[in-house]
Amino acid sequence: MTTAVTESFGPLDPFAHPALFYRDEQEYLAGTLPFVHDALDAGEPVAVAVPGKNLALIRDALGDAAEAVRLLDMREAGRNPGRIIPGVLRAFADAQPAGRRVRIIGEPVWAGRSDTEYPACAQHEALINAAFQGRTATIMCPYDVAQLPEHVVADAYATHPTVIHPGSRAERHSDAYAPGDVVVRYNEPLPPVPEALTFTFDSDSLPHARHVAVGEGARLGLVGVKLDDLALATAELTTNSVVHGGGSGVLRVWAEHGYVVCEVRDEGHLTDLLAGRRPVPRDQRGGRGILLVNLIADLVRVHRGDSGTTVRCWFVR
Repeated sequence: MTTAVTESFGPLDPFAHPALFYRDEQEYLAGTLPFVHDALDAGEPVAVAVPGKNLALIRDALGDAAEAVRLLDMREAGRNPGRIIPGVLRAFADAQPAGRRVRIIGEPVWAGRSDTEYPACAQHEALINAAFQGRTATIMCPYDVAQLPEHVVADAYATHPTVIHPGSRAERHSDAYAPGDVVVRYNEPLPPVPEALTFTFDSDSLPHARHVAVGEGARLGLVGVKLDDLALATAELTTNSVVHGGGSGVLRVWAEHGYVVCEVRDEGHLTDLLAGRRPVPRDQRGGRGILLVNLIADLVRVHRGDSGTTVRCWFVR
């Protein structure tokens, strides 16, 4: 696993991925507005995907220029960190003319992210470097160092090759840059939940697995689109287990802090770090299972282990 992770991160040029550290609104705007204006002056496509309050700050400060910027509330677009690369960053970058530099401000970590969400955030920030290496793009990620815990700021140094300190526009090399180490460190085991409904499935019982998940999800309070999303995620994950994970697996469903959680474990080995995080060409057959789950779930966590793979996804009730 360590070798595979190391080999996934090569030279980034012409891709740039700085972390912008700020302590207040003034420093936030001093770091983000020049980034946007530089892009507009150069005729480069620019997007801003940050939490709603910060999005309003930037939009108001830009005035009429905001009409030329793609603005997204990261609390919605990036609620699930696994959705950000395919659904926000690559979705914007891939829509632009080939060869033109793309600039994006992306703020996936903010005060209030839960301890359950944060490992997925840290891995996301690390994997941006693999997803965009060699691409003509700049993705700047703001970090509120006045509110975020010390370990989050330390991880920002590890996941970004350069950093911009509060009150400065100068990028400095990060001596702590080690994105592969972050991916490994947050590959945390996801321990079983004793009270969860548990169903062992194989190829003959795939339809029944989906019905079991939907029935339990409805009993636990999911309705409408969210219940449909649970059904779709279950179908995709259990099918992946049968096709790629040894022919069988274990499905678990339970309630947790306002969510219904669905988990699938199997004996497969998911070696592709960007599985579920890269867009799939329209003419490609297959390869959309985990990507689809990332796009519809409110949170997805994956654990890769010697004995197999666990995918756990959360759906808000």
